[in-house]
Amino acid sequence: MLKKIILYTAFLFMGILPVEAHNFSPDEMVNISVYEKINPAIVSIDANLDDGFSAGTGCIVRSDGVILTGSHVIEGAKEIDVTTYDGKVYKASVLAKMGKNKDLALLKISPKSRLKTIAFGDSSEVKVGQKVLAIGNPFGFAGTLTSGIVSRIDYAKGRIQTDAAINPGCSGGPLLNSQGEVIGISQSIYNPDNNISNIGIGFAIPVNDAKKFIETANLDNVPLNSKKRFAFRE
Repeated sequence: MLKKIILYTAFLFMGILPVEAHNFSPDEMVNISVYEKINPAIVSIDANLDDGFSAGTGCIVRSDGVILTGSHVIEGAKEIDVTTYDGKVYKASVLAKMGKNKDLALLKISPKSRLKTIAFGDSSEVKVGQKVLAIGNPFGFAGTLTSGIVSRIDYAKGRIQTDAAINPGCSGGPLLNSQGEVIGISQSIYNPDNNISNIGIGFAIPVNDAKKFIETANLDNVPLNSKKRFAFRE
C-alpha cells in the first residue's frame, strides 16, 4: 500500500495522472495516463501515391500544425491527408524531409486552433530493459497503444529496438518512456513474412536525431502558411 502511495504522489508531480488511481494498478496508471496525455498530439497520415496509398502516423511538434513523421510514409505523395485524434482532416504540405537512412520528414497543416504537442525526451539516456509505449495507426486502427521494453540499442545503425508491437501504419509514431516523453520515432519491423506483421522486433529512430533534424529546419523562420521545402543531406 505504501508503495502505491509513493508512486501515486510521484506521478502527480509529473503531471501524468488524469485518471482515478485507486481503480488501477501502478503500471496501468502509467499506461493510461501517458496515453491520455499524448494521444491528442498524434495524427494519422494518408498519402496518395501514383500506385496506391501509403499510411502512417505523425507527432505534432508545434501547436500551429508542424508534424514529424517518417519520410518513407510520404515519399512520392501527390496529396497528403492528416487526421487528428478528434477526427478532423487537413491537407498537408511537406516542409522538409530526409532520405531513407534517417527516414524523417516534417509536414505542415493549418488548423483553426492550437494543437496539443508531444514532449521530447533524451534518447542518449535510453537503457535496454526500460519500459516503453508506442502509439500508432496499425492497419488503420487509429490511436492504438502498445507496450513493451527496449530490447536492444543498435549504436552502429542508430536504432532503438523494441518488442512493443509496431505494425504497418505505425511508422512515424512515437516510442515513449514512462513519463510520456518521446524517445524514438517508429520506423520499421523485422520478421520472416516480408514485414507484413509484428513478431516482436521493431525499430525506432532515436529522438535526438529527430531533434537535430527539426533544429536544422529552422522552423522559427517558417511562416504559418509556408509551403517552402527544405532539403537535407544524410
